[in-house]
Amino acid sequence: MEHFGCDVVLLNEAPTGCFAHNPEPLPENLGELCEAVKNHRAHLGLALDPDADRLSLISEKGIPLGEEYTLALATAFLLPKRKGKVVVNLSTSMVIDDLAAKNGCTVERTKVGEIHVAKHMREIGAVIGGEGNGGVILPDVHLGRDAMVGVAMILQQLADFAGPLSELHAALPQYVMRRRKIELSTGLDPKQALEKIAQKYRHETLDTHDGVKILRDQSWVQVRASNTEPILRIMSEAQSAAVAEKYCAELASVVAA
Repeated sequence: MEHFGCDVVLLNEAPTGCFAHNPEPLPENLGELCEAVKNHRAHLGLALDPDADRLSLISEKGIPLGEEYTLALATAFLLPKRKGKVVVNLSTSMVIDDLAAKNGCTVERTKVGEIHVAKHMREIGAVIGGEGNGGVILPDVHLGRDAMVGVAMILQQLADFAGPLSELHAALPQYVMRRRKIELSTGLDPKQALEKIAQKYRHETLDTHDGVKILRDQSWVQVRASNTEPILRIMSEAQSAAVAEKYCAELASVVAA
């Protein structure tokens, strides 16, 4: 970043073997970074996970933008310059669909997992892709999530815009996402839970490529088994927090019934 002409303030850069906080770059773990951005009057803050494949952004106001908006900003930067197909997973924000449509492009979705996204990107020749957890994939560099690729794209975008990151973010379609976890240690059978949901909501528009995703007007809710933990994940997205939270609670109650 210094090579790009940036003045960089590093936090917790010493490899002590101990994390100063939970290393997942979620808003609740980024309090120190948010304060540092404000104290140093920085243009932005950047939070990477330990293997540098996820990137979270902090605005100049010290406010986390949320991981979903990392890929959204990268997509908004690239598509006006290079039209093409976009690949994301089924749990990624609808903001990507809005940005693609605005630029005359299309979005294709895969199961959750970098390997699924990258494989489909290669198959269809996508120009950009990734996942809503802050993972940006730019195939011109390589077919893998890369936080530093995301950093370079965001810095160039800010330089071109010549305005604050908060305004770039505010210009994008705004959605709210909510998440819940349901432990499987209670003896809950994930396959049966998903079948129950698919049956109950069979008259709605469903996508069953990765769990069960119920598609509604400018909103959705999805239940899927985690690839890495013994849990069911419930995710919802809407234009208001109240609706997103309502959908999460609704599906959680169906699973628990």
